[in-house]
Amino acid sequence: MSIVKKCVDDATIQMRQIFGATPLQKNRHLSELYSSNIWLKREDLSPVRSYKIRGAFNAIRKRIDERHFVCASAGNHAQGVSFVSNFFSKKATIFMPVTTPQQKINKTKIFGRDNVEIILIGDYFDDCLYEAQEFARRNNAYFLSPFDDLDVIEGQASVANEIYEQMGKTPDLIIMPVGGGGLSSGIISYFGKNCKYVLVEPKGAASLEAAMNNSKPVKLEKIDNFTDGASVAQIGERNFDILGQYRNSMRLTIPENRICTTMLEMLDIEGIVLEPAGALSIDSLKDLRDIIFKKNVVCITTGGNFDFERLPEVKERARRFSGLKKYLILQLPQRPGSLREFLNMLGPDEDITQFEYLKKSARNFGTVLLGIETTSTEKFQILFERLGEANLTFKDITDDEILSQFLI
Repeated sequence: MSIVKKCVDDATIQMRQIFGATPLQKNRHLSELYSSNIWLKREDLSPVRSYKIRGAFNAIRKRIDERHFVCASAGNHAQGVSFVSNFFSKKATIFMPVTTPQQKINKTKIFGRDNVEIILIGDYFDDCLYEAQEFARRNNAYFLSPFDDLDVIEGQASVANEIYEQMGKTPDLIIMPVGGGGLSSGIISYFGKNCKYVLVEPKGAASLEAAMNNSKPVKLEKIDNFTDGASVAQIGERNFDILGQYRNSMRLTIPENRICTTMLEMLDIEGIVLEPAGALSIDSLKDLRDIIFKKNVVCITTGGNFDFERLPEVKERARRFSGLKKYLILQLPQRPGSLREFLNMLGPDEDITQFEYLKKSARNFGTVLLGIETTSTEKFQILFERLGEANLTFKDITDDEILSQFLI
């Protein structure tokens, strides 16, 4: 199963009714950092700040006689369907998880105006998906999949058409995130074996990796929803039919906290606002230095729908991943002066961000939850040596997922 290049070319032309081609920009900072020609395909600059408008437009225009459309989305597909439904004056009911960032909900309402109704239901996308499909069945409406639909895949493939037109050639390598597989299966169908690919997933929702390992799509029992634009429990059937033909393509899974370091880097250095899924392709460059050396590489920045209320969380995750912030459980003797002795062990660059007694009635030792920030990872090693020399018992719980959830 694949898509027809001529149909993609036609779909791209039709899209000019609603928006122009997104920029393909050579990024000097990344190119110098990785000794390559790094181009960013800025899907975060589409009218809905993601590539999802493409698949929505193509599917709806090809079913223009449908009375009512229904979709399920964590945010970006919802905005695409909302924008296009309003453009064509079509009724749409959009199901979104209750956990969807408010910024994405508000934008979906703005784009759809009176043509769109939003229903918030379920904690995860797959719960929301089930309810949307049932609603569509009961109301004889057309369910528009965010990825498992050939017309959607064909629409997303217009990204490849634009890359080719803007570069004047096929790049050596395209790096793109994979959630349900709509974008990646579309681009691979378009370029085929004329290009190499790196497919990137968030570590907490690696549905493509699971499908490859089982030779068919399988549903993950649990996913991390932080990278919500690419957090899907099961890759699409049609998408896997295409991606499964390219088993030799490199696949990477990226820790969610590491993605945050790239989000901050792009914001601080380039002034580019990316959501977690939108930063996946750029973050993967850290693992590809030897492979991309002196190559023409396109990273697809798939979305920029970032709620700045999440910025403190992104900074926290980034500092923890970089080793600049740690959380400790420390036992302090319950005697006068012990706290002062501990504080004297801290250097001028160590900053206490959290201090909480967990056992306030202990007689001999008090258990303390500590959050500490510093300026380099080496300084934590020095601090730990000082604590050991003072015979103080402590446990680093920074990467202990269970304890972190309850205590931090």
